[in-house]
Amino acid sequence: MNQRMAAVALAGLSLVGASPLWAADKVELSTRVSGVVETVLVKPGQRVKKGAVLLRLDRTVLQARLEEAQAEHARAQADEAEAKREQGRAQELYDRTVSSTSELEAAQLRYARAKAALSAAQARRVIAQKNLADAELKAPFGGVVDAVPGGPGTVVAADCQPKPLIILSPDQR
Repeated sequence: MNQRMAAVALAGLSLVGASPLWAADKVELSTRVSGVVETVLVKPGQRVKKGAVLLRLDRTVLQARLEEAQAEHARAQADEAEAKREQGRAQELYDRTVSSTSELEAAQLRYARAKAALSAAQARRVIAQKNLADAELKAPFGGVVDAVPGGPGTVVAADCQPKPLIILSPDQR
């Protein structure tokens, strides 16, 4: 598998008319996230370089989800810090034989749960950041735009079989 095919495969893109050697005559591109096309930045016949932004989805919902995930992460950090302090106090009281084993174990359990919640919140924040970044469709390789079937207002449903938004041919120069 050559580098172009590997890049296309990793990007989750579909090949149309691929021959056993490389040479997909055309590659249909779509975004990895659902949304509504806001802006198309290319026209049929236009040459593009690898990494060029071809179109953008409306980022309003994705930005809100990121902000929500960031707030959840901040709350989870505060909860984890509080649970850690409580565990420290419980350990100190236990060491001074002022509290029971069950109280110490309960504090340890609360701390373990808070750490797990913080980890989950961090993962949701990373996913939200990635989804926001994926609202831009970029060229996986240099090529020529063959068609732009997805114009502004086109609804993209990434979970289903997304329809192509840009059809790109490899640059044969």
